[in-house]
Amino acid sequence: MEVSSASWLVIALTILAANLPFFNDKVFAVVPLKRHPGDPRTVRRKPFWLRLVEMVVLYFAVGAAGFALEARIGTPFPQTWEFYAITACLFIVLAFPGFVVRYLRKHHT
Repeated sequence: MEVSSASWLVIALTILAANLPFFNDKVFAVVPLKRHPGDPRTVRRKPFWLRLVEMVVLYFAVGAAGFALEARIGTPFPQTWEFYAITACLFIVLAFPGFVVRYLRKHHT
């Protein structure tokens, strides 16, 4: 895989992973939450703290994928704390569209 296509793949994975917690109510888009015991028809909504936990786990998963692609292309560069601080902030910024759709946009029912 070329350097250019690997970097675009990591960018696409990052955008998808950053918005995944906000576009569904399943944990990691796979595990559904339990229903309310009193009313089995209602579906539980995923709490905000669980969405943040998902974002942290997905941040590290995308980071591991990026590191694996970099190691496959050549020698991976050593990273310091500044790199991780910047990429974490970028991950949060890329999650903004999902946050807007989930919490700030008015839903008509």
